[in-house]
Amino acid sequence: MIETGNASLDSVVTVGVVLTALVGVVAAVCRVVRAGLRFFRRVELFMDDWYGEEDRPGVPGRPGVLERMHGFDARLSRVEHELQPNSRQSLRDAVDLANQRLACLCPDPDHTEPPDPPGEPTGT
Repeated sequence: MIETGNASLDSVVTVGVVLTALVGVVAAVCRVVRAGLRFFRRVELFMDDWYGEEDRPGVPGRPGVLERMHGFDARLSRVEHELQPNSRQSLRDAVDLANQRLACLCPDPDHTEPPDPPGEPTGT
């Protein structure tokens, strides 16, 4: 280190440089620790959502993601049932019937095929 020739001034400058370096290192370590804690809090929240939480006093429990997804298969099969024609019991059959009736009431002049009679599903 460069000396000024004044021993007391040299010692003050040395202490100042050391303190500045220590404060910089402590600040850098604090930022890294805060970022790590923030990351681990987010991971903890994700894991709580994934696995669910048990009941606590005053707070009801929550099921985990896999437990909530367990009932999706049954609901999805009900939706698929409504989207397929199946002997006039689905939403698709009702829409097809409404389209057939509308085609009979308002024929399209560009459409050369006669519409199916109302009340009979088309099978598509």
